[in-house]
Amino acid sequence: MIYLFLADGFEEIEALCVLDFLRRAGVETKTVGISGKTATGSHKIPVICDIEASSLTGNEDFDMIILPGGLPGANNLDESPLVNKFIEKAVSQDKFIAAICAAPFILGKRGILNGKRACCYPGFEKELIGATVVDDGCVRDGKIITARAMGKSHDFALEIIEALCGREVRENLAKSVLY
Repeated sequence: MIYLFLADGFEEIEALCVLDFLRRAGVETKTVGISGKTATGSHKIPVICDIEASSLTGNEDFDMIILPGGLPGANNLDESPLVNKFIEKAVSQDKFIAAICAAPFILGKRGILNGKRACCYPGFEKELIGATVVDDGCVRDGKIITARAMGKSHDFALEIIEALCGREVRENLAKSVLY
């Protein structure tokens, strides 16, 4: 199970591109609304989530959590006790964490990027505490996947799919969407 957390103010393309690609690849992925059943993106697009955060305990089993960027979405994720529980569990159980745009700052301020290569939206680099910040559009270092911004959403989605499903599934999906 993959949990894609959506807080009001999330960047729509970063979340929905990844969700679409994961579902095309057959990966069970659920959107989790931090503030309720509907999350409204930074461009005022409402998305009906699969699960309300209030129905989760943080003890659920999962393979990966995904944190889209956008503002104030990334700040709202950062302030969520439930998201924090999932981050802590992902780290303690060596699960994948993927964050794009502004959201890698959430990992940086928790020390999760120490000694890792990472990228983020320009201007957030100082928040990637302990990381080797790179200019790549998308970076996977161990169980951490980061990406710069909305324009790298396809690369981010494909990197997540490769991490979960392997190179062949990634390549087949990329071909099917004429990437």
